[in-house]
Amino acid sequence: MIHPRPFRHPLAAAFQRAVDSFCAALSPGTTRHYRGTVCNFLTYLGAHHPQVKRLDQLSRDPHILGWMAHLRTQTPPLATGSYINLLIALRSILNELAWTHQRAELAHLILRLDLPRAPHRLPRPLTAEQDQLLQQEFRRRNDLGGNVFLLLRHTGMRIGECIDLSLECLRSTGPRQWAIHVPLGKLQTERMVPVDTFVCELVQRLRFFRSLDPLPADKWLLARSGTKDALVRQFRDYLHQVCHSLGLPTNIVPHQMRHTYATEMLRSGISFPVLMKLLGHADPEMTMRYLDVALTDLEREFHLARQHPRHLPPQPKTPPLAHAGLDAIRDSLAAAQHAMEMFRRSLPNGDLKVRLNRLVNRLTKILAQIRKLKNT
Repeated sequence: MIHPRPFRHPLAAAFQRAVDSFCAALSPGTTRHYRGTVCNFLTYLGAHHPQVKRLDQLSRDPHILGWMAHLRTQTPPLATGSYINLLIALRSILNELAWTHQRAELAHLILRLDLPRAPHRLPRPLTAEQDQLLQQEFRRRNDLGGNVFLLLRHTGMRIGECIDLSLECLRSTGPRQWAIHVPLGKLQTERMVPVDTFVCELVQRLRFFRSLDPLPADKWLLARSGTKDALVRQFRDYLHQVCHSLGLPTNIVPHQMRHTYATEMLRSGISFPVLMKLLGHADPEMTMRYLDVALTDLEREFHLARQHPRHLPPQPKTPPLAHAGLDAIRDSLAAAQHAMEMFRRSLPNGDLKVRLNRLVNRLTKILAQIRKLKNT
């Protein structure tokens, strides 16, 4: 819970105006994050540096660096991503204050080097078995929650976007062609997602469930008896119960339906720009995370193919020696070099592969020396 004391801080009014100015075009959730960050910082400042009452008294050391150290000593510890988000939010507000109060030094209180490297997190698509079991169970239940999660799985929508779908979200785009209009979402973008007849049936079922709901008719596809957050929690609880009944991990979350959809699209051969549009990403780097998953699949399949080849021509066997003397030694070394190189290529990166590469290089040099001896 946010403590009210920061709003009695002498700097509260200036920071509040900066937040209002900076967040004018941002979503309510993002605005709350900026207000919470300011509250956190001013709470620390009031408790540890009560003498600071003007913007010109703010300094990097000890005020900003002290706050950073304070964040890192919290219990339980802040996740790296949360720590980065707090620093970025306060830096943005300080930049706004630097501009509005003509105090350039405020823009340099938090530096880029203060931000730790963000953890590289790959998307978490469902395994093939989990995906199959969940879809079968959703179809068997054929209730509101089951149809919602099937819709998420086959469109790649975020749970918040699905809850914001209008009753008329299904649009005809041509003869026997349909798309779902996804409203403004997390990144303040809207998009059209092409769908097949199965998804059209899902939307019709959800409309039927909406018609049975005792709540008054409105523009939403999913009825809301309370807040949007409450409906999100309701569907999260539903997924938790389904996973528990199937013996699946109960930490599976709705967003994994989106990851599974995106990974499936990539494996099916969809292009990068098209996937970016389907997911509603504004930054290509967000879509690149799904390419990481596809490349992981590619590497695994490559090594499996090398270990258990099915369509490769048989490797030539070492020919019998047809020569004697120096020619026989040359042919034997050439055959050994070829066998080592073929084996080396099938190995994963590691110490053995490096050692074999060195040995192959040495044999190459020895063969070159033998050719020189024959020519003298």
